[in-house]
Amino acid sequence: MKNANNHSLPRLVRNAQSLWDDAATMPCSLGCVTCVDRPICGGVHNGASFFDCGDYCRCKDKDTCDLVCRVKPKQFVERLREVGGLEFVNVPRAQVVPIEALPPMVPLIDHATARVGTLNSPIVALPLYTLLDIDAGTLRYPDRAALSQKFGIDPNARLVVSGVARDRKIERYWAAKDRPAMLQQLAALDIALITPPNFSVLTDVPRTDNLHAMKRILVATIEMMQAGLPTALHPNARTERDYERWGKLIAQRPEIQYLAFEFATGAGRGERLDWHVAQLTALAARVPQPLGLVVRGGMRALEPLRAAFASVTMIDTDAFTKTRCRQEAQFRHDGKLVWHKHPTPPGAPIDALLQQNVAALHSHHIILARTHAEKRRGAASEGFRAPNRADRQAREG
Repeated sequence: MKNANNHSLPRLVRNAQSLWDDAATMPCSLGCVTCVDRPICGGVHNGASFFDCGDYCRCKDKDTCDLVCRVKPKQFVERLREVGGLEFVNVPRAQVVPIEALPPMVPLIDHATARVGTLNSPIVALPLYTLLDIDAGTLRYPDRAALSQKFGIDPNARLVVSGVARDRKIERYWAAKDRPAMLQQLAALDIALITPPNFSVLTDVPRTDNLHAMKRILVATIEMMQAGLPTALHPNARTERDYERWGKLIAQRPEIQYLAFEFATGAGRGERLDWHVAQLTALAARVPQPLGLVVRGGMRALEPLRAAFASVTMIDTDAFTKTRCRQEAQFRHDGKLVWHKHPTPPGAPIDALLQQNVAALHSHHIILARTHAEKRRGAASEGFRAPNRADRQAREG
């Protein structure tokens, strides 16, 4: 389990952004030249003055550090055996599981607290880790009826299950004794799409820890597919080489039809969001199959991503979170969505407010998707417009 207190590298660099990898503008670290992992890793390219990524290992207590690092050889070998090495090639194949089209927005529902009724939404997203009893190795709910009652959702609603969470929950999932059995039970719930755990690919750790996390993501994804679950691969990446590896893998595996990405934390910060969007766009262009994409966070990334992917769906957390904070979504006269305070009496249910916010966010994302499509059509028609008189005169002199 990742423990942020085990390593103190962020305190040793003046600007944490200097650890962002950028092969286009930064040279490869000198120590990477002879590194045995370079064929897989591709090397580190950033503005920090480190010999290689081994210098990132500055744990205060080596005995409690859980990073995948060669400083502790015995544990390092055990972690490699855990995933069968760092290469992708030995991960089994899976059958192609059909995935039905998703709408532009799916509301994430965490629980039914302060609600007494049923949310009227044809599709909802639920957190993976609220559905599982990790210790028992089973689902918390025996069937769709029990699950729907617990979350206050329509029993006939399509379900998207999101594996995005903090490291503590994700690591507990990986440590579960019988993941395949739990996944078989999940498949019986008729899931529309599931996204795997997004194991952290951090910028301030040795690259072997990144490569191990990426391998775990792939293993978890294939396990879900083998259970018959429609699954989106979560291509967490730190470097351009990481994205190239994901692209090569996806191109060879038609069973991968959807990707998932999380912009709500580090990947969504400033110019790094633009870098990830560019890398995802290049990845989509490199593979033969059309790819769908589900995202969490990153509103401003939606338009460029829709130009690159066959479809883009936002797993929205605002409708639920803002409702809990007693805020209501409203459209201004110019069409912009804004939030206003909406206090409720103590103990009053918030079903109506949640219903209003979910409906508003659905409309907002449908409008956004249409606007983005119109812009693409406009740009395409502009690029192929017939030459007019001004064009001819300009060419003639």
